Amino acid sequence: MDSDITAKSYKPEEYFVKNEPYYEPVGDEIEVYEAAYKNKLPILLKGPTGCGKTRFMEYMGWRLKRPLITVSCHDDLTASDLVGRYLVTGGETVWVDGPLARAVRTGSICYLDEIVEARKDTTVVIHPLCDDRRVLPMEKIGELLEAPEEFCMAISYNPGYQSVLKDLKQSTRQRFVALEFDYPSAAIEQKIIEKETSVDADTAKQLVKFAQMTRNLKGSGLDEGASTRLLVHAGKLIQTGINPVTACKSSISQALTDDPEMLAAVNELSSSVF
Repeated sequence: MDSDITAKSYKPEEYFVKNEPYYEPVGDEIEVYEAAYKNKLPILLKGPTGCGKTRFMEYMGWRLKRPLITVSCHDDLTASDLVGRYLVTGGETVWVDGPLARAVRTGSICYLDEIVEARKDTTVVIHPLCDDRRVLPMEKIGELLEAPEEFCMAISYNPGYQSVLKDLKQSTRQRFVALEFDYPSAAIEQKIIEKETSVDADTAKQLVKFAQMTRNLKGSGLDEGASTRLLVHAGKLIQTGINPVTACKSSISQALTDDPEMLAAVNELSSSVF
């Protein structure tokens, strides 16, 4: 079979965020990201699920006018999944770049979401891209990709979910500029819900109040409280005509827990608010 190295020509416009994503800054995260990008420093986003990390990355891709290639990490993610592999196509052996190599070639922002979900031997492949070398060794094809100035490596994880077995190694985390995310203040969160769902101010305020109640239960029956994302889901159901208590039950309570007692407790909280 013939060996052919392909997939070197991409259309970066496929990965551009064309329309401005709605994002409400909660601190100086935009300025810090831009400074890190200017200095070719990799970025680490840490914070609870549903607090806006992915939306922030979409916004920064749009703001910096760079393609954004996102990878959702999981237990079975291998180094070959990121870098690339040989595939047999039409009787020929063809090399196909993975998303990481594609991002390097196109000078894109590569965002590895929930990095600790990937195997530890997989995350090591990003190390040469995250220090002064800024290279990606392609051992299977004998190529050393040098990242252009526009390339940016970004990763995220949720410290609240991690165990000793699923923590970010110091050899990885100390390569990054870290941005810590949390749920926004009540006023900002209310504004986000109103903007994203078109519900009235009173409904948005009640949703935020309910969320704060669930967050107070973290560690006392709940692994996590209601995220901003779940509040937006509830707001959209309410705006469509679903009763607020039913909307909260379907989009928030059921998403937070399967424990019957905790479900009853969370549903009582929503009933007390609405």
